[in-house]
Amino acid sequence: MRGGRVWDVIVVGAGFAGVYSVYKLRRMGFSVQAFEAGGDVGGTWYWNRYPGCRCDIESIYYSYQFDDDLQQEWEWTERYASQPEIQSYISHVADRFDLRRDIRFNTRVTAARFEEASGDAPSHWTVTTDDGKTCKARFCVMASGVLSTPSLPDIPGRNTFAGKSYHTGRWPHEEVDFTGLKVAVIGTGSSGIQSIPLIAEQAEHVTVFQRTPNYAVPAGNRPLDPHELSEVKSRYGEIRAASKKGFTALPFKPAGRSALAVSDREREEVYEQWWRDHGLAFQGAFADLLFDAEANRTAADFVRRKIRELVDDEKLAELLTPDFALGCRRMCVDTDYYPTYNRENVTLVDIRREPIESIVPGGIRVGGTLHAVDAIVFATGYDAITGALLAMDPSGRNGLSLREKWAQGPRAYLGLATHGFPNLFMVNGPGSPSVLINMVTGIEQHVDWIADCMVHIRDRGLSAIEAMAQSEDEWAVHNDEVAQKSIRGDCASWYTGANIPGKPGGFLPYVGGFPAYVKRCEQVVEEGYAGFALT
Repeated sequence: MRGGRVWDVIVVGAGFAGVYSVYKLRRMGFSVQAFEAGGDVGGTWYWNRYPGCRCDIESIYYSYQFDDDLQQEWEWTERYASQPEIQSYISHVADRFDLRRDIRFNTRVTAARFEEASGDAPSHWTVTTDDGKTCKARFCVMASGVLSTPSLPDIPGRNTFAGKSYHTGRWPHEEVDFTGLKVAVIGTGSSGIQSIPLIAEQAEHVTVFQRTPNYAVPAGNRPLDPHELSEVKSRYGEIRAASKKGFTALPFKPAGRSALAVSDREREEVYEQWWRDHGLAFQGAFADLLFDAEANRTAADFVRRKIRELVDDEKLAELLTPDFALGCRRMCVDTDYYPTYNRENVTLVDIRREPIESIVPGGIRVGGTLHAVDAIVFATGYDAITGALLAMDPSGRNGLSLREKWAQGPRAYLGLATHGFPNLFMVNGPGSPSVLINMVTGIEQHVDWIADCMVHIRDRGLSAIEAMAQSEDEWAVHNDEVAQKSIRGDCASWYTGANIPGKPGGFLPYVGGFPAYVKRCEQVVEEGYAGFALT
C-alpha cells in the first residue's frame, strides 16, 4: 500500500490482554504493532499502585496458562499477589518472550478509523496516537482494558483543593507518605477497602466518605509455602482443566445444593468455613446464592452479622452494613477493613444521607460541616468495560462513530465485535464474561478465538469479518435475559454503568458463566462463523 508499511494487526493496550495478544499473534505469523499509554507492560497493574493494592483472585490462578515452562518457573510468594509482584510477573513474561520490541510505550491511541478499499489499497484501520503519528493495519485488536478509565466525581470545587489529591487508578510511581496528615478517602469500593486500613496506620486522621457500603469478605492472605506451590505446579494441567469447567473460570464448584435445603446450623457452619477460607468465592458457598433472593438473604445476613461483630460502635456498624443483595455489586476481599473503623483516628461520613456539597481549598464540605483535610484520595472507580473504547471512539463504515452507535447502550456480538466495524476485535468487550470471571483465563480464551479467526480469514484469502446487526442484537437480548435470572440483573452498579452519570443502562458483562460462553463461541466457529459476515 502506498504511504508506508501496513501491519497485519494493531493491538491497543499492553496489560494482560495486550501482552498475550502480541505473543499469540506473532506466533501465528502476523506482524504486530502494539501501543501502550503507560511506560511499561501491566495495564491496570501498571497504574494501580495505591496502598494495599493486590488481586482478589489467588495468584496461582491469576496467571497465564499458555506456556507450561512459564507456569513452572514463576514463584508466587503470596496467596493473593500484591501489585508489585503482579507487575514483576507480567514484566517477566514480556522479557521471556521478547515482546517489548513490538510495543510502543508512553503512546496513547486517540483515534481509530476504518478506511474502505480504494484502488489497489485494501481496506484497513488507521490509528492515530497522541504524538500525532498514524499507523495502519488490516486488523485492530482493542485490548484496552475493562477497568482502565478512571472516574472522577463531578464535585463543585474539586480543582480548588489546596492539598494533594490522588486517584487510586492513577497512583504515583513514587512513594506517597501520609504521615502526620489528615486524609480524606472518597469511595468504599475495592480500592478504598484495600487502601483505607493502610492509610489509617500512617495518617494522623482518615475521614472516609461513603455513599454505598460494600460487602467485604476476609482475604485470608498469607505467604505461599514452597511445598504448597510445588504441589500446585505438579497439578497445573488438572487445575487449569477444572478451571475451564468452572462457572467463573476458577476450579471451584459451588455446593450442589440450595442454601434453603439445609438446617440453619449446617448453613451457618458452611458460611463460617467459606468466610474463613475462600475469599471472593464465598458467594459460591451454595448453588443458588446469586439466583434466589431468599437464599441470597441468608448469605447477606451472615455477612451483616459479621460486620456487627467486627465493628464496636453499633451505629457505625449499621452505616457500614449493605442493604442490597450480596453479590449484585462486585464483592470485595479485605484485610482488617471493618476493624479499622474501631481506630480513634478513623471517621466515617455518610454521604448517601447528605451528599458532598463542595470541595474547598481546605477540605470537603458536607451538610454545612467542613472536614479539614490535607490530602484527598479518590477511590471512585472506573468507567468500566466501555470507557476506554469510547474514549478512543473508533469510526467504522461510513464514518459511524462507536459513541454514536452505542448511544442507547453497547451492542457487541459475544463481546468480540460490533456491526459496522469490520476487522475490529474487542478483548473482554460488553457482552462477554469479562469481570465476572478469572480475567486471565477469559483473556486467553478471547485472544485465542480472535487469532484463530484471523488465521481463518488469511488462509482462505478473505478480506474482512464483520458482526451482523441481527446477531449482536440477539446476543444483547440473550445477555439481558440471563442477567434477569440472576439477582444482579436489577441492581444498580458499575456492572450496569450506574456509577457514570448519563451512561446508558443495561447489564454489561455476560452472566451465563464461562463454560456456556465458551460453548457458544465454539459453536459459532463450527457453523462457519455464524452471525458474522465474511467477505
